[in-house]
Amino acid sequence: MSESWQRQSILAHTDKSSPLRAVHSTGLTGRMCVPGDKSISHRALMLSALCIGKSTITGLLESEDVIATAKAMAALGAYVERTQDGAWHVQGVGVGGLSEPDVEIDFGNAGTGVRLCAGLVAATPINVRFTGDASLQGRPMGRIITPLEQMGAVFEAQTPGRLPLTLKGARDPVPITYELPMPSAQVKSAVLLAALNTPGTTSVIETIATRDHSERMLKAFGADIDIEMQGTTRRISITGQHELTAANVDVPGDPSSAAFALVAALICENSEITVENVMLNPTRTGLIDTLQDMGGDITISNRRLSGGEEVGDVRATSSALHGVTVPAERAPSMIDEYPVLAVAAACATGTTHMAGLQELRVKESDRLAAVANGLEVNGVAVRAGDDWLEVDGGAVPGGGLVATHLDHRIAMAFSVLGLVASAPVEIDDAAIISTSFPDFIDRMRQLGANLEDAPGRS
Repeated sequence: MSESWQRQSILAHTDKSSPLRAVHSTGLTGRMCVPGDKSISHRALMLSALCIGKSTITGLLESEDVIATAKAMAALGAYVERTQDGAWHVQGVGVGGLSEPDVEIDFGNAGTGVRLCAGLVAATPINVRFTGDASLQGRPMGRIITPLEQMGAVFEAQTPGRLPLTLKGARDPVPITYELPMPSAQVKSAVLLAALNTPGTTSVIETIATRDHSERMLKAFGADIDIEMQGTTRRISITGQHELTAANVDVPGDPSSAAFALVAALICENSEITVENVMLNPTRTGLIDTLQDMGGDITISNRRLSGGEEVGDVRATSSALHGVTVPAERAPSMIDEYPVLAVAAACATGTTHMAGLQELRVKESDRLAAVANGLEVNGVAVRAGDDWLEVDGGAVPGGGLVATHLDHRIAMAFSVLGLVASAPVEIDDAAIISTSFPDFIDRMRQLGANLEDAPGRS
């Protein structure tokens, strides 16, 4: 038996609110695997949809965000199915072969999915209407609209730069050279995906390196891609209208998901947790580097290559952490991990200063504000500016109610804070966690974390 989504509408987040209470815990122990990396899962589905032939994806993150991308590819003409063994099979339509969907494509909470899909569609002469949940409708799309319009795409929206919007793909797309105004793997990837069906050579220039999963995977699928280093500047170029070849992808464990268990092990007494098969791409290991700088006992074993990505098993053991200054240039390599880093900082001796965080203002929520508020209501001294956060560590009183603002990483980060707080920490809605880590609560409970369903409070 298989489960397919050919020409069906996209799944949206519809779970009811599910409050959670995190209670002081010690002795977290065990080994665990985390879901497949979200960034790679999105990209594997999209590139498979553009191939000639059938690709097989194993280890795919089966979260709401990624399921939305799977259904989007089906709506655009690819055949997508999941077999009982957990493998995903995608029969592609070839570069330039996407067809106009007969439904609005709803990406739910998936910012990566909608931005990359816009790039995928931008150089194909079809009309696609994109929408999302309330959180996604509040996130800016202008950063991808600017370069894609330069390539010939047209965007129409009732509120400029916001979903819902209609994308009219270019009939005669033109190649561009685009220098990223800010570090953004999503913008870079959107332009590179549009370049696949654009004649000539399109180049993206980045002065600060961002995660390079798109470049690695494009090469694996046979794209005509060239990467040139000019000092610290990277120039990524794609010559378009070159067919892609189907490939098999084994998705490694998501380091952003692994971060929560690793931090929990560091800050909870008598704890030792090993997370297996974690992706260790150098553009994604900023949190591990920072935690080690803070005195965290973290070791990596069984390093190996899987699908072009370095992976390994990461062990974290209870540690006496101390505050550090996190360099701004490290931000792109750990941008999704700052909420849980702030939790670690709250348990460290001294002050931790984090800079270069402007991207956190435009995530699933204003993460900078959400983190600061969550720490404050739990008695942690914190200061925040437009692009920085400073946390004074020590004992965590707890007892607060954390507003997640439909942000899965806020929910998971503060569930970890509650494991060391003197009084329980309550999360207003843990249901949103399913967008990236569907069985997070169960897995943490298996390690010994006291996470309880809560009745909720106003």
